[in-house]
Amino acid sequence: MSILQRYFFVSILQAVAFALAALLGLQAFMDLTGELPAVGKNGYGMQHAAIYVLAMLPQHVNEVLPVASLIGTIYTMAQFASSSEFTIMRASSMSTRTAAIMVGKVGVVLVIVAFIFGELVTPRLAPLAEKVRLTGRGTAVSTEFRSGMWTKDIVKSAGMTGDVTGTRFFNVREVRPDGQLIDVKLYDFDNSFRLRTLTLAKTASFQGNNTWQLKDVTENIFTNPALAVEGAQANLANNYAQATSAVAIKRYDTKELISEVTPKILSVAATDPEHMSANELAVYTRHLQENKQGTERFKIAFWKKLFDPLAIFVLMALALPFAYLHTRAGGVSLKIFIGIMIGISFLLVNTLFSHIGLLSALPAFLTALMPSLLYLMLALGALYWVERH
Repeated sequence: MSILQRYFFVSILQAVAFALAALLGLQAFMDLTGELPAVGKNGYGMQHAAIYVLAMLPQHVNEVLPVASLIGTIYTMAQFASSSEFTIMRASSMSTRTAAIMVGKVGVVLVIVAFIFGELVTPRLAPLAEKVRLTGRGTAVSTEFRSGMWTKDIVKSAGMTGDVTGTRFFNVREVRPDGQLIDVKLYDFDNSFRLRTLTLAKTASFQGNNTWQLKDVTENIFTNPALAVEGAQANLANNYAQATSAVAIKRYDTKELISEVTPKILSVAATDPEHMSANELAVYTRHLQENKQGTERFKIAFWKKLFDPLAIFVLMALALPFAYLHTRAGGVSLKIFIGIMIGISFLLVNTLFSHIGLLSALPAFLTALMPSLLYLMLALGALYWVERH
C-alpha cells in the first residue's frame, strides 16, 4: 500500500468511524426514549430496555453506515481542500480516476463491514433483542391480527416428499419467546378447497425434522364434504351442534404433525424484513411462492440487502467532488451540513422507492437499485462539473 493510499485510508476511516458513532448514539438515544414508557410495568426494567437498545445497534449500523461513509468522506475531502493538500496531490500528477480508486478501496472495507453486520450479526441479535423485550414485558410475540398469527402450508401424501394433496392454514394465537405455540388451529383443505379436518391443540413444540408435537389435541374430521363449510362456521361460533352429522371427533393427548412450517418460518413471519438476512429472505420468499402468497415486499427487501451496501460506493463517489471545492466555496462545516442533507435525502428516496415498488409493477431488483443509480448519475455529473470548472 502506497503512502498516499494509506493516508486516504486512515483519514477516511477515522472520519467515518466518528460519524458512525455519532449517528449510532443518536439512534440509541431515540430507541431508549421509545422504551422508557414501558419501564417499570409488568417487570420490564431498565436493564431490559438497555439490553434491547444495545442488541439493536448492529441493525442501525447497517442502516446508517452509507450515510456515515458519505459524511466521513466529505469531511476528509473538505479537510484536504481547506489545507490545499488535495491541490498538491493533483499537482503531483494524481488524476481524478486515481483519487476515485483510492476512495473506492476504502469503500470495499466498509462494504465488507456492512455485509458482516447485515448478514451475520443483525439476523442473530435482532431476534434476541425482541426476545429480551418480550420476556421482560411478560408477553408473547406480537401478531398482526386479533386471532393470532396466520401462515399457509402445503399438505403432502407422504410427509415432506409425497404429492400435494391439499392446503393447510396454520393459526397460532401466541408464540412464546421460547418458541412454544399456544392455541393452535390447523385447517386442512383438499385440492378442491373443501375443508377436510380442523385440528385444535392447546400447545405445540418443535421436535426437529419438520415435526411438531401437538398436545391436548382435538381433531374434527369432516366426513361429508357438502357440510364441511357448515362445520367450519359452527367452529367459529363455538357451537358444534350444527355439524355433528358431518364431523367425526377424535382426541389425543399428543400427536405429531409433519409440516413445512418451522419455527424459522414463524419467526420470519413475525419479523421485520429489514432484520433478516438475504438467505432468510430467499427461503421465506420461496415458501410464500410455493403457497401462492404475495412475495413483493420480501423480494424488495432481498434485493435491498444486496444493493444497499453498494450504495456506500455511490455516496463516497458523491463526496469526492467536495475535494475540488476551495475554502471560498464554503467551510468544512457547511460541506458537512450539505453531506448530511444528501444522506438524509438518499434515505428518503430509498424508502420512497420501496413503497413505490409495492404499489407499482416495477421489478423488485429495479426498485432496490434505482436510488443508487440516481445518486450515481448525480455523482458522475458532479465530478464532470468540477473537472471542467
